[in-house]
Amino acid sequence: MVGSADVVIVGGGAAGLATAIFCKRHAPDLRVICLDGARRVGAKILVSGGSRCNVTNRVVSERDFWGGSPRVIRSVLRAFSAEQAAAFFREIGVDLHEEEDGKLFPDTNSSRTVLDSLLGELARQGVDLRCGERVTDVRPEGRAFVVACEQGREYAARAVVLATGGRSLPKSGSDGAGYAIATRLGHGLVDTTPALAPLLLDGDRHAALSGVSLPARLTVRVEGRPDTRLEGALLWTHFGASGPVVLNASRHWHRARLEGRTPAVLLSLCPGETLESLEAWLRAQALERPRAFVATVLAQRLPAAVADAWARSADVEGVTLAHLSREARRRLIQSLVASPLLVRDSRGYNVAEATAGGVPLDEIDSSRMESRCRAGLYLVGEMLDVDGRLGGFNFQWAWSSAWVAGRAIAGTLSASTSTPT
Repeated sequence: MVGSADVVIVGGGAAGLATAIFCKRHAPDLRVICLDGARRVGAKILVSGGSRCNVTNRVVSERDFWGGSPRVIRSVLRAFSAEQAAAFFREIGVDLHEEEDGKLFPDTNSSRTVLDSLLGELARQGVDLRCGERVTDVRPEGRAFVVACEQGREYAARAVVLATGGRSLPKSGSDGAGYAIATRLGHGLVDTTPALAPLLLDGDRHAALSGVSLPARLTVRVEGRPDTRLEGALLWTHFGASGPVVLNASRHWHRARLEGRTPAVLLSLCPGETLESLEAWLRAQALERPRAFVATVLAQRLPAAVADAWARSADVEGVTLAHLSREARRRLIQSLVASPLLVRDSRGYNVAEATAGGVPLDEIDSSRMESRCRAGLYLVGEMLDVDGRLGGFNFQWAWSSAWVAGRAIAGTLSASTSTPT
C-alpha cells in the first residue's frame, strides 16, 4: 500500500476531472486522488470537436441520447443542466459562443483552453492528480476499496469512481479497461459498438465526390422496427461518407449488426422533400426550361458534382427535361429521396468519437451515480450505457453525471474525513 484517500477517481478524462472538481467543491476537506494511465491527461478533450472542444449544447434533453432508460438520462441531465455547465465553464475562465445547431465552443476555438481551465480548477481545489498510474483492478476490502495499479502500487479509498471512458479513441487511453473492472465488481455490460464514426462504403461513387458536402437525410431501416431518420450535413470521402448525419447514423447501423440484423441505409439528397413534391418541381422546371439538361436543373439544388453523379446513375446524363421520359423521371426522383448507401462497416473505435453500450443504467442509483451492486462505487460518463448525438451532448452527459456523483460522494463522506489505513 503506497497511499490512501477518501476518494480515488479512476480516469482523467472529462468525467473524471469534473467529478474530482465537483466532489471537492462540495466537500473541500476530503482527500481526492485522480489516477490516469497516460503521462498527460485529457488527450480526448484535446482532439474533440476538431480540436475546438464543443463542451455542450444550448438545449439538451434525453431525446438527444440513445442507450439506457430515457427517464434515468433525463433525471441526471436535469440535476446539472447545460445552462449550469456553461456557467461553470465561464466561472473557471472559459467564455463560450454558440454556433450552428446550438453548439457551444470556447471563444478561443481551442480545446487546450478547456483542458487547461479544468486542470487549473483541479489544482485550485487541491485534487491530487497522478498521471502514469494505470489502474489494473479495484477490489473491495471491508467497507473500503483497494485500487491496484501497474508496478504494484496500491491505494486505499472509501469511495471509488470509475471514469475510464468507453472504447473510442483507444490511443487517448479510453480502451475499455474500466468495463472489466466493473464486471469484476458485479456489474453487467451491454455489448459495446463504435458510435459517431465515419462509414465505409462499397462502390466507387463516393471516391469521385470526395470533399463534397451537402445537407442530407439518412434513414436506417431494420426489419420489424420503426425507421430511424436523421438529418444533417453529409461529407463524401475517399473511403465512404462522414459528416454529422453519417456519424449519428453509425451507431444505429452498428447496433443492428450487433443483433445479427442487416440494416439498410437510405440517403435522401433532398431532405424535407417527397416523391410527389419533387415530381411537381421537375414538371414545373420542364415547362419553364424544356431545353435544360437534367443535371443542370439538379445543380440548382445540389452541388454540381453530385447532380452530375446522380444524373449519370439514373441514366439521364445529357438528357434535357423535354426528353425526360416519365419512367426516367420517376427513377431519378426515387434515387434522390431514397438512394441505398452500400455500408460495409465503419472506421471503428480508432476514430469513433463515442461508444454505444456499457454498464446498464438500471444497475446504478441515478440520483447518486452509485452502483447498486457495490456501495461506495460510482460510475460516470461513457462507462454507462448512454451515448449522445453529435453536438456537445456526450460532454454534457459527462458534466451532469460527474456533478451528481461528486455531490453524492461529498454528502456521504464529509461527515467523517478520516481516510482508511
